[in-house]
Amino acid sequence: MTSPTRSPAHAATPETGGVGESPLRPDGTLKVTGEFAYASDLWLEGMLWGATLRSPHPRARIRSLDVGPALALPGVRAVLTHEDVPGRKVFGIDHTDDQPVLAIDQVRHQGEPVALVAADHPETARRAMDRIAVGYEVLEPVTDPRAVIADPEGLKVQDRGGITRHQPVRVGDVDAARAAAAVVVSGEYEVGIQDQAFLGPEAGLAIPTEDGGVDLHVSTQWIHNDLKQIAPCLALREDQIHMTLAGVGGAFGGREDLSMQIHAAMLALRTGRPVKMSYNRYESFFGHVHRHPAQMRYEYGATRDGRLLYADVEIVLDGGAYTSSTMNVVGNAASLGVGPYEIPNIRIDGYGVYTNNPPCGAMRGFGAVQACFAYESMMDKLGAACGLDPVEIRRRNAVSQGSRLATGQVIESPAPLAEMLTRLEAMPMPPDPDRSDLRDLPGGVSQTTHGEGVVRGVGYGVGLKNICFSEGFDDLSTARVRLEVIGGEATALVHTAAAEVGQGLVTVKAQIARTELGVQKVTIAPADNRVGDAGSSSASRQSYMTGGAVRAACEAVRAELLALAERRFGRTDLTVAGGKIISRAEGVLGTIEDVLGETAIERTREFHHRPTTPLDPVTGQGRSHTQLALCVHRAVVDVDVDLGLVKVVELAAVQDVGRILNRTALEGQIHGGTAQGLGLALMEEIVVSGGLVRNPSFTDYLIPTILDMPPMRLDILEHPDPEAPYGLRGAGEPPTLSSTPAVVAAIRDATGRALTRVPVRPEHIAAGP
Repeated sequence: MTSPTRSPAHAATPETGGVGESPLRPDGTLKVTGEFAYASDLWLEGMLWGATLRSPHPRARIRSLDVGPALALPGVRAVLTHEDVPGRKVFGIDHTDDQPVLAIDQVRHQGEPVALVAADHPETARRAMDRIAVGYEVLEPVTDPRAVIADPEGLKVQDRGGITRHQPVRVGDVDAARAAAAVVVSGEYEVGIQDQAFLGPEAGLAIPTEDGGVDLHVSTQWIHNDLKQIAPCLALREDQIHMTLAGVGGAFGGREDLSMQIHAAMLALRTGRPVKMSYNRYESFFGHVHRHPAQMRYEYGATRDGRLLYADVEIVLDGGAYTSSTMNVVGNAASLGVGPYEIPNIRIDGYGVYTNNPPCGAMRGFGAVQACFAYESMMDKLGAACGLDPVEIRRRNAVSQGSRLATGQVIESPAPLAEMLTRLEAMPMPPDPDRSDLRDLPGGVSQTTHGEGVVRGVGYGVGLKNICFSEGFDDLSTARVRLEVIGGEATALVHTAAAEVGQGLVTVKAQIARTELGVQKVTIAPADNRVGDAGSSSASRQSYMTGGAVRAACEAVRAELLALAERRFGRTDLTVAGGKIISRAEGVLGTIEDVLGETAIERTREFHHRPTTPLDPVTGQGRSHTQLALCVHRAVVDVDVDLGLVKVVELAAVQDVGRILNRTALEGQIHGGTAQGLGLALMEEIVVSGGLVRNPSFTDYLIPTILDMPPMRLDILEHPDPEAPYGLRGAGEPPTLSSTPAVVAAIRDATGRALTRVPVRPEHIAAGP
């Protein structure tokens, strides 16, 4: 268990430490000191600056487009429109090619790219954009997702209609169970649009190559998926595009979709010169997708003693103008729509719809976050109706190993939810506030209160998250490992295309190589497309998938190394550890360097997780998920009930991670996921009115700072998953789910307010029912 005051970590360096230890991150010091090179720091002599003209309207037809005045400006080298796209004019992830590279005949959301400029100086490029004359016929935007469901053809934003996906889930007989229920509760819940709020805006550098191709240095989450979308639009073969991961300033799902990649490449190919594009913060709000806002209706029925009998659920997710990840987000929301509870009769309808609101796609915990806020709110409401406390109502209905989810999928590995709840409940509570110190009170040193009107509340939240890709996707990762002697020391080179987006994957890959090969010197090659696909740095999958690939490649290298050693020493009982070749009978026989000599061993391996199946389109049944992870939170808050101000006093969490690979990195993931959940609960929302974003800046879009994050208590459990490498369980997303409802539940406990929408604002507390 980790107390709020952490003890010092053991001494370590980036060059030491295997699986289970916590070596220092090689990029950590550089990031803290500001010396790390991010994509926005890229520079090349003679490069041009690219800029994007974006639509000011959420919906309009383009009647005219004149780039002549922009081209006439000195220093402008190119101005491009959709007519200049060399190849396919649309792109999209997951084979949903519905997003134009540049608007063709209409715009479907505010900020949609319309034209590109390349100039000698960024200010020249900005002035050139102002000279592009676009004639718009402004149309009434479609902004109400429920209205789209009611009339999907009449309010369609895409040619295919207004509904992206409808995923039902059907189990048992809900109507019969309703008639038998002794207690029935219902609620309507809403989640606002949350932004990933990464600190490094979209940026990259495109360099034309002699073969007519392009080198792209970009901040992304999935190099090979970018490549598959970029190549057809540029009319290039994939082998003509070399992609290298530039320094990434956070991602959280917001870099799964393309942003400036095709645009910079188009400008570089047209001008024959390197082109850099770097969004400012305002443009970044329009340059990437956000978390889907949700409107949800829930009804639960139970026995008098609180045993759930049925759930009747509708989840509506607003995907905005283009498909992006909406299909998968709907699948997650529907399949996890009632969380980790045993319910014999279930009716869920999950919808994703098109509107002219901002495009939405992947964000940490997608689909599951929205549903979790609703089903955990319902568990509190059901507990109150049955006279049970929040922990007991959850414990009484908790899944365990062998339970079935709503989709019929059996939980095959340990799912110790009841134990986790008990451990969480037993954690010490924080002390009462020191009312003489304003810093301990809501509002802080602004002196809004001296303790009068401040009430403490406690709330609980449980989250169930799928790990890795689902619904039949052939999820894989590739790793190449080379072992050789360099400078007299055995050295391993690990090469993957996996994106390091701040989660510490570079460190974990080195830990695995040290453990499997018995060497200390490990070099991690830059991520690029000269090695096979590693999949996306999302879905809490990289430690599982790329970790599995690195382990498999290392095992192949180790087997060849031991084969060389067997031939040299004439023995077959050999192993390798600590840089030595060891006989189980005779002990150390020699060093890795002795055996390798001038030989280099290199092996490439793919790692695939066990297969999954798509959800049935009618019943929603199917073994759709690879792995499932649980996290439970307890929140303690102090609320000024007169002004609606909230101070989160403490957050405690219990999470099962299968096996700890790197405790320091793991704790950071739990803390970080919790912070984003707190942000969604209390402050983070992109405010949209009539399809227009009203707060595209960090002045008006608020995110938690170090002053908002309270101390955390962590209890990390290890119940290994036998199907996963080292038994690990993906850990980055689950804390984002359960922290939001826990904070809101604590505010309800303090105020008695219903609080059915996040983020909770002061007016919801001070003026709510």
